[in-house]
Amino acid sequence: MTAREDMLAGRPYAPGDGELVAMRRTAQGLMRDYNATIIGDKTRARLLTQMLGTWNGTVVRVPFHVDYGKHIHFGPDCFVNFGCFFMDICEIRIGARCQFGTGVQLLTEDRPRDAKERAAGVEWGKPITIGDDVWVGGGAIILPGVTVGDGAIIGAGAIVTRDVPAGATVVGNPARPMPAKG
Repeated sequence: MTAREDMLAGRPYAPGDGELVAMRRTAQGLMRDYNATIIGDKTRARLLTQMLGTWNGTVVRVPFHVDYGKHIHFGPDCFVNFGCFFMDICEIRIGARCQFGTGVQLLTEDRPRDAKERAAGVEWGKPITIGDDVWVGGGAIILPGVTVGDGAIIGAGAIVTRDVPAGATVVGNPARPMPAKG
């Protein structure tokens, strides 16, 4: 197994592996170039096609940040607002018509809870899956391994630590279902 295969499978991997370092370097160059564009710049489509696993015409406002980029897959008609961080050491799969507010973070990477293991550089990740028609409010953070169901709403500033059912609205830290209005 290669370090990339281990990484994508959610197993511990060596982040200093040559292939992974080269992929991050490529992603950093594409991010730098993309983040220097403005609306209407003809290079945007080419840069996003090169940076992302599946772009699908998603509107991505700058700045936009990724680890690798190639592990991010958008469905059609999505929108990503300013200053989002999609850290993709594992796959991030996003359905159709999803919207992400300013400063949203999708974080697939994780670290050991034991200090000695962290000091040794051990890390791994878990994929994030987001269904169709999901709205993620500004500043929300979605943690490794979370699945968000179709039509769900993640409130601004929510920290999502567990799966969100289809149609649910979650808010807070940690994110919990919004109380019914009565």
